[in-house]
Amino acid sequence: MTENHRLSPGDTAPAFTLPDADGKDVSLSDYRGRKVIVYFYPAASTPGCTKQACDFRDNLADLDGAGIDVIGVSPDKPAKLAKFRDAEQLTFPLLSDPEKETLAAYGAFGEKMMYGKKVTGVIRSTFLIDENGKVEVAQYNVRATGHVAKLRRDLHLGLPETSADN
Repeated sequence: MTENHRLSPGDTAPAFTLPDADGKDVSLSDYRGRKVIVYFYPAASTPGCTKQACDFRDNLADLDGAGIDVIGVSPDKPAKLAKFRDAEQLTFPLLSDPEKETLAAYGAFGEKMMYGKKVTGVIRSTFLIDENGKVEVAQYNVRATGHVAKLRRDLHLGLPETSADN
């Protein structure tokens, strides 16, 4: 897989099986027959990642009502994810990808600009995978704050706006 390979709508979503915060394996195939947002974030318990996770948490009922599940993926170990989940009362799976293989398969790991410098790391990205495992939406370099509200607009979900919208 080439570095920064990007997925596009219509592509088959790369399959994965990763441990969740409790060490239990979760696979993309577990969501077959239902839409799922898979979002990739750099690190649990950091300000931007916390804001993004809490926005997903706060909109989970509306997303669920629209037939969409949510999964967060980072390179953090399950123990760190469990602390993050518990501290922020997150009710969707947080998956651990310390080898960064799934991150790379989705184009969510590689070269990026950070504070004006080129660095290698997690590229904050969000994907909507359809009921058949195809990429419906692929968004790279998303903002942590206001992203969920923008995603709702992009998906034409007609869900209520929140004060975090920008």
